Amino acid sequence: MSQTDRASQPVNVLSFYRTRWGHHDEFVELFERNHLPVLDAQVESGRMLEVRRYVPRLHGDGRADWDVMTSITYRDWAALEQHSEAEIAARIFPDRDRHREEERRRFELLDAHWDVILDERS
Repeated sequence: MSQTDRASQPVNVLSFYRTRWGHHDEFVELFERNHLPVLDAQVESGRMLEVRRYVPRLHGDGRADWDVMTSITYRDWAALEQHSEAEIAARIFPDRDRHREEERRRFELLDAHWDVILDERS
């Protein structure tokens, strides 16, 4: 597949979050209240095709060194490179100061966060 063909294909990104001990529930609550609505709005707009969330079924399963994982499928590479989160958040959350503070707190609760852009191979 050529670079041009690959650029027009959906792009999958996995985002991993490892919460500080004892803060998993607070992180999930803030994620669901402040970040998930922004992701959902991007699915509605067509920028993203799908957003899914996962948690390990059992702690100690293999190398599950994360507590929450999201799988996001972007429409294409151009959609991945767009940055519309701030605009969407401003529209969805009129109390910008509260939203910024809660997002700051959400990231304070993490020991680690990393993203993996997947390149599908047949």
